[in-house]
Amino acid sequence: MIIKHSPLVLAVLTAMSCNLYAADKDLQKDEHDIETLLITASPLKHTVLESSTPVTVISGEELDQNQAATLGETLRNVPGVHGSYFGPVASSPIIRGLDGPRIKIVQNGLDASDASRVGPDHQVASETSTATQIEVLRGPATLLYGSGAIGGVVNVVDNRLPASRQDGLVGEVFAQYNNVAQAKTFSTDLNGGSGNFAWHMDAYDRNTGDYKIPVPADINQEGGSEKLTNSAISANGYTLGGGWINDDSRVALSYGRMDSKYGVPGEEGVYIKLQQNRYQGVVDWNNLNGFFNSVHWQNAYTDYQHTEFEGEEVGTTFKNESIESRLWAEHILLAGWKGVMGLHYNNLDFAAIGEEAFTPPTKTNSAALFLMEERKLGQLLWQLGSRIEQLSHKVDNEFFADLTHNNIQFDNKDYTAMSGSAGMVWSLNNTSALAFNYAFSQRAPSASEIFAYGPHIGSGTYEIGGGFNIVEHDGQYNVIQASEDMDKEQSNNLDLSYRYNTDNWNATFSIFHNQIDNYIFEQVTDLVVSDGILITQQAFDDDVAQNGEPEDEADGLPVVIFSQQNAKLYGFEAQLDWHFNDQWRWEIFTDYTRAKLNSGGNVPRIPPMRVGSSLHYELGNWHTEVELIRNSKQNKIGANETATAGFTMVSASANYYLDFDSIDMTVYLKADNLTNQEARVHSSYIKDEAPLPSRSVSLGLRARF
Repeated sequence: MIIKHSPLVLAVLTAMSCNLYAADKDLQKDEHDIETLLITASPLKHTVLESSTPVTVISGEELDQNQAATLGETLRNVPGVHGSYFGPVASSPIIRGLDGPRIKIVQNGLDASDASRVGPDHQVASETSTATQIEVLRGPATLLYGSGAIGGVVNVVDNRLPASRQDGLVGEVFAQYNNVAQAKTFSTDLNGGSGNFAWHMDAYDRNTGDYKIPVPADINQEGGSEKLTNSAISANGYTLGGGWINDDSRVALSYGRMDSKYGVPGEEGVYIKLQQNRYQGVVDWNNLNGFFNSVHWQNAYTDYQHTEFEGEEVGTTFKNESIESRLWAEHILLAGWKGVMGLHYNNLDFAAIGEEAFTPPTKTNSAALFLMEERKLGQLLWQLGSRIEQLSHKVDNEFFADLTHNNIQFDNKDYTAMSGSAGMVWSLNNTSALAFNYAFSQRAPSASEIFAYGPHIGSGTYEIGGGFNIVEHDGQYNVIQASEDMDKEQSNNLDLSYRYNTDNWNATFSIFHNQIDNYIFEQVTDLVVSDGILITQQAFDDDVAQNGEPEDEADGLPVVIFSQQNAKLYGFEAQLDWHFNDQWRWEIFTDYTRAKLNSGGNVPRIPPMRVGSSLHYELGNWHTEVELIRNSKQNKIGANETATAGFTMVSASANYYLDFDSIDMTVYLKADNLTNQEARVHSSYIKDEAPLPSRSVSLGLRARF
């Protein structure tokens, strides 16, 4: 694999070695300085260049221009990151081919606590239009965030918990219109204070119609609507926060509210109403005397609910109530080592209620102890860490009473997960560095992976968890409780990165190899569900031919069962930024993930290789950009999966900056999919019914004061 793609690597390294000179680089208005940008997700206050694991931070103008209604689409151009794309209404990040319960999505360091990792049609309950930056940690980040971060972390950062004293009022206002769905987005962020007291307020409102699409929604259909049916969104929310801050301590509290109503694409009259109330707080004690220099206590309580409606009729309601607490302390230097140790607790009370509920009510508790250390020795920065976590699932067995003819009675499922990592950043000289990281991580199966049993309309499947077996006797198929528990996933992940940073060059290249034992995946069977029982696809087709199409939308759904095999994932990411001079700048990036099951076959829904390039021109108050991104075809597919054609997306934008006495204003115009390309996202469950939007134009304004 590496040899096959080596021309790209050689081209990047050769270009960096050439004796090409340009004027000293002045950051263009859509850039940030990676040498000083802190990763708030790291308690050791690393910059991007000091991290032994690959990290990307987007903020400022870059974040503004990539604004989308979903987190997955906002991050779509980050190397190594793709989206699950359930139409424009829901999309969760996929990092290096891993998603769902393997990717932790956090708000200011604590779990978003929604239902987005249970179903692809569920929105991530985190808003990007009011965020100050979004941090993407690629690869295992289990030390601080737990086994649910075995694939990576996305941290959405905002100002809801004031971190510094503020005299007077500062803030910003953002507004955007997009013609592809008559989409209107408005947000505001205000921060103020007096003396030791600081406060924060933000709010947003988003309304869109159905999205225009360049081709009929159904890939097998000729003609049809020019819009993606039932893809409209109406969402709003606000956050209030305040803090008391002095040189030695901080106490900050916040309350946030989200409301969203959005359609389920392709399902006429089906929509989801989402509500979330979130309370978050932090207490910091600084400048302490003794073994610890500082102590920090983070807490969050989240009450989440969304209900799926069919017309005015209530379908299924998902509830997730969570309490999370992390207490950690930074100790004094010990033999040159600095570090943190802490405790992490999480309590989840999750329930799905209704006729189409596919997972039972479950209470999940976890408690963990973690340690992270680092030491600088000459040109080497060593980073070590470990974590031990105890997790327990307690399921409500009443859920299964009417579903099977067998006695289903699950005991509590208890798991102990261990994680450890060893990393190194080697500064070769003033301009280049090598970073290496090895991480051993274990992940306990999620509740839905064990206990799922029922129709999952969002993914178009009938799910059966790994806590069950399907048995056949005299042509009859029955579901029985498995005699053995599901095993923990166990990941051995290697990361190697090369970084180069000068006045006119900035480049990173990373390769990774991740061996995951007992990898959990949805194995497609040759069965479908009909009237609540399992039959073969052939038997179902014969019944339809004789009696016509069934009325129950669950009938005919393919049956998938959560199975385990060893899997191997490997690939690379590369990014290059070259300033020709003060006006011209060129960027290129690429990413690639290959995912195979050790027993043969491919892991399903893995995004294809991508190559993107953009050319920037800046003069005076103007900044313009043209971007081209090529998504390759994906024909390395899993069982019963279909291949996806490649496509190329072209976009262009122009920003104009106005500087008044006390207000900095940016006005921008951006056009996406200029060639009106048909584009279908391979990782989407509904790729054959929901292409990406057609040619669109966005007009935006952000004013900071």
